[in-house]
Amino acid sequence: MKTKVPGENDFLNDICSLPGGEDIRLCIQCGTCSASCPNASKMEFAPRELIAMARAGLRKEVLTSNSMWLCASCYLCTVRCPRGIKPTNLMHALESLAARDGLSSPRSLTPSMYRSFSDFVYSIGSVPEVGFMTWFYFLTNPLRAVKMLPLVYKLLTHGRLTIKARRMKPEAEQQLKAILDRAETLGGV
Repeated sequence: MKTKVPGENDFLNDICSLPGGEDIRLCIQCGTCSASCPNASKMEFAPRELIAMARAGLRKEVLTSNSMWLCASCYLCTVRCPRGIKPTNLMHALESLAARDGLSSPRSLTPSMYRSFSDFVYSIGSVPEVGFMTWFYFLTNPLRAVKMLPLVYKLLTHGRLTIKARRMKPEAEQQLKAILDRAETLGGV
């Protein structure tokens, strides 16, 4: 049994244990990541603030924010960081922690979309667009799907949308599930 050391930050240790979160302690709070981020103005907390909050142990505040879900994975912050930290990878580590802990932001639908996508991939090995989006809207707001019907019609008539799922061969499906199960045991969600 591990004894708790006064002042120890369990949240920071959780982040450091995930791929992408190892270097969070190296941050010097220069703000280059936030200044580089094209979505910082839409985030509840800019990347620099999010890192400071994580280092302060504010687990719930960090994992229920919309900040990491709005990361565009453009890597501008990563390229420009003077300490070689990879904030983009850190954002993905925080997404993983939030999903693992069942926390999400009411200001972002991205966690629901990720969950829908992974459910489809795990269950049938592919993502039929109509089924995937129907399930996503069912989970989030079914009435929003009505607004999308004209677009769905245009995409269907131009052959740009598939209704029928392409099933994988049984042995390929088993291999994919084994890969996904292994990824989950390694800390993926």
